[in-house]
Amino acid sequence: MAKHISQASIIEAPGNIPKIIQEVFGRVNSGDADISIAHMKSPAGWSEPGQTPEFAEYTYVLNGSLKVELAGETLVISAGEAVTTSPGEWVRYSSPEEDGAEYIAICIPAFSPDLVHRDHQ
Repeated sequence: MAKHISQASIIEAPGNIPKIIQEVFGRVNSGDADISIAHMKSPAGWSEPGQTPEFAEYTYVLNGSLKVELAGETLVISAGEAVTTSPGEWVRYSSPEEDGAEYIAICIPAFSPDLVHRDHQ
C-alpha cells in the first residue's frame, strides 16, 4: 500500500555543534523499522562520536564534503560521491571543511539509538 509522507521529522543529533537531520522514512517519521532515509545538513566543523552500528548505512553527498573515519582508513566523500558502511563496522562522520556537508543517509534496518552503539566520550 502506498504511503504519502507530507513532511520530514527533525531529529536531534549528537555532536560538538548542531546538525540538522530531516527523517523522511524511519522509526520516528513514518514508523518504518526496515529502512530509514534522512536528509542531513552538517555545518563546518561538525563531528560526532564514533559508532559501531548494527545497520548498513548508505551515504550520498549532495554538497560539500563528508569525512568518514573507519578503522585504519579515512575517506573524504565529496558532492556526487557516495560511501557505504556495513553492520558492525566502526565509523565516525564529520564535516571539517568550510562548506560543511549536505547528504542523504539510508540505514537498513532503520536507524535507532539502540542500534547505533556510539563511543563513550
